[in-house]
Amino acid sequence: MAKGAWAMGADFSLADCAAAPSLFYGSMVVPFNDAQQDLKAYFERLKTRPSFARVLKEAEPYFQMVPKER
Repeated sequence: MAKGAWAMGADFSLADCAAAPSLFYGSMVVPFNDAQQDLKAYFERLKTRPSFARVLKEAEPYFQMVPKER
């Protein structure tokens, strides 16, 4: 993942779909820090996927219900 690949290699797969929700909610509670640059970059790539970006946009009204770092 450090070189821009996806979870299981060069192609986006179901593994990436499975990782996305956990990374999303986990980053809301404890944001990624400098020691997790590769993971942060991977998550940023996930967020640019059109389908994931659409899900995030549609879920925005509900974000206030999710506990997050204060």
